[in-house]
Amino acid sequence: MNDLMTGRERIGGPFSLTDQRGQPTGPAKWRGRTVLLYFGYTSCPDACPTDLAAIAAAIDVLGPMGSEVQPVFITLDPSRDKPELIGRYAESFHPRFVALSGSEEQTREVAAAYRVYFEKVPARGTDRYSIDHTSFTYVLDADGNFAGFFPPGTSATRIAERVRAMLTAR
Repeated sequence: MNDLMTGRERIGGPFSLTDQRGQPTGPAKWRGRTVLLYFGYTSCPDACPTDLAAIAAAIDVLGPMGSEVQPVFITLDPSRDKPELIGRYAESFHPRFVALSGSEEQTREVAAAYRVYFEKVPARGTDRYSIDHTSFTYVLDADGNFAGFFPPGTSATRIAERVRAMLTAR
């Protein structure tokens, strides 16, 4: 967490995961766009739907500038969240969402690169589980570099203000 907050360590980097259409995808594909990147899972009861809705609303608030923003959702639960499922889930928030998944190992590698904490938490007496996870929205600039983050619960208006400033400064 200190790495993320202080910026002393590199955050992010190149990766390739599978999108909801079965295609390998990663930051190189979104060059020239500002990326709003979120790690979560489809069964998340609160943080994920709230933050994904804020990302989608921010894109809409940006109006025509919203076309310069790529929303991305990466599942932290690849054993349950298959590409078709995460695609429907993410696209239910905004049709331009790219939804990514990979193997458990790939997921851990990408999460580690972005300093994302996540852990399965079993529900007592059942085979069900939830996932505790970092709930930040990561911002990548037009070159695919980490440019900052929004904490959980950041409003669509605040996201749009910051992204608009980035897009205008180019």
